This record gives sequence, structure tokens and C-alpha cells, in this order.
Amino acid sequence: MKTTAFRWAIAPAAFAVAVGLTACGGQAQTAGGSGTSGKGALSGEILLDGSSTVAPLSSAAGELFKQKNPGVNVSVQTSGTGGGFKKFCAGQTDISNASRPIKDAEKEQCKAAGIEFQEIVVANDALSIVVGKGNTFLQCLTKAELKTLWAKPATGTVTSWKQVNPSFPDAPIKLYGPGTDSGTFDYFTEAINGKAGDSRTDYSPSEDDNVIVKGVSGDVNALGYFGLSYLEENTGSLRAVKVDGGAGCVEPSIASAQDGTYMPLSRPLFIYVSKKAAAKPAVKAFVQFYVETDEAITKAAKFVPLNAEQKAKATAEVKALG
Repeated sequence: MKTTAFRWAIAPAAFAVAVGLTACGGQAQTAGGSGTSGKGALSGEILLDGSSTVAPLSSAAGELFKQKNPGVNVSVQTSGTGGGFKKFCAGQTDISNASRPIKDAEKEQCKAAGIEFQEIVVANDALSIVVGKGNTFLQCLTKAELKTLWAKPATGTVTSWKQVNPSFPDAPIKLYGPGTDSGTFDYFTEAINGKAGDSRTDYSPSEDDNVIVKGVSGDVNALGYFGLSYLEENTGSLRAVKVDGGAGCVEPSIASAQDGTYMPLSRPLFIYVSKKAAAKPAVKAFVQFYVETDEAITKAAKFVPLNAEQKAKATAEVKALG
């Protein structure tokens, strides 16, 4: 599993937009707001862990927040969604990044430990199927073909691309994907194969999406999957495979995720905020900033912004933190 802090570098243009948005209003806010300076300035450390997909988003939010609040350090680590919830429910982190909703068993772990929390959707994502630039035969895959490729019965038996589609070459399949602690793994497996855990096991798993990038880009017969942001950061070596969810081949993009045409692999992304941690002014202000500055943060980290309904709900959820 990979541990990192602020892996994501914000593009200058996006950063300028973000600063412009967050600077609106002129006067500095009190400790209860999303930014302070001078007397009453926020300080302290905010600890986040969890999904490697959500990590770049939270890192961008943290970097932009720190521009207004230099006394606050936002630390973002990646243990996968499941690993992040284990730490969160043990009281080791303030916020858990998640690329899927919390499971009932994880809720029980938090309840047993006295950890109350608020779920907040902070962005959207288009889970991307990727191949190397040298691959020319994988242009579009149907949901049925993806299930043939990834479902548990494929383990050790579906080993050639020709078995997935007779028009594909008789070439060895090499697959890369997130580990089983990843919310991306959970989401993909349920969306494509129909139920949790129904995944072939003979693939190369990693909680570090950069390992998947390296593996896929280095093998013309390899395929992998991860969030849209990692694809957009690696277009020099990777390209997307379109997905046919039943209405034709669609490429993952901000537009196709927002309009619902990229199915079934578009999804919301979450943060889970400890209510105890949110009692600290810096944590509450960061979460408020995260939602208020959604468009700038998602632009900086190459994710899909919240729609109007999601934004209104997220704003209400921040208020529910007290």
C-alpha cells in the first residue's frame, strides 16, 4: 500500500482560478469560517487517509486551503478505502477518503469505537479502462466483455484476448487493477460483475495507481482500470477504452460522467468526517472550504464537479456537523 502526502500538483491556471474563487469576499473570516489570517488564524494538523482515487482531490483541497490558512497542515495518505475506514473507525484520522459508501460492517466498527461521522459527496468520477498507446485492437468493450474478462470464473481460464472477442488477437492477457482494499475495486466489481468480491484473482493488484500506470503502459497486451484523474495525468502513455453499457460506446470524461452517458462506471466520491474532529475549528473550516470551493478543487485535480443537487446536499451535510 502506498502512503503519500500531497501527491497531486496543482496546475498554475487551475490554481489561479481557485485562489480567485476563494479570495472572494474580501475580509478574513473567523475561526468558524473557511479561511483566516492574522488574529484568530487557524492552526493544527488534519489527518486524512483512505482511497487513492480521492487522495489527489483531497490533496488539491488541502493545498488550496493552506494558501489561506498557512498554520494548518493537511496530511493525505492512501491505504485504500477499506484500509482508510479501519484507521478512521479506530480514531486515528479526522477524515476518511472513500470511493464507495461505507459498508454496514464498517459502520458497526465505528459505532463500537464511539466514532460518529458525516458522509459528504465531494466530487464525481468516471472509472477508466486503460491500455497502452501501442495497443490498437482494444477500442471499445461491452459490459458483457468486461465481465468475461474480470469475473471470478475467468481466473486461470480466460487467458487470451481472443477468448473475450473472436476479433481480438490470440495474445496473452495481462491485467492490472486496484487491490481488494480499494473502493475502486469494490465499485468496478459490483458494476461489471454484479456482486461484491466476484473478481478474478490472477491479476496484478496495487493500491498505488501509479504502479498500474507503469504496468499497463509497458505491455501492449495489458489492460487496467482506475479513476479518470490518473488517465488524464498519463495521456502520453495511456489511452481510454470506450465502454458500451448498452447504449453504444462512450469514452470516460467530465461531460459523460455529468450527463450520465458513461455507464455503468461513473460514480460519486466521498469524504467521511469524524464529528469529534469537526469540533476543531480547523477541521470544520477545511470541510466547509472543500464543499464551497468544489469547482476550483475538482478543476485542479481533474475530477468531475458536483451538480447543483449534490452541492446543495453537501452544503447541508457540512452544516449538520454543527
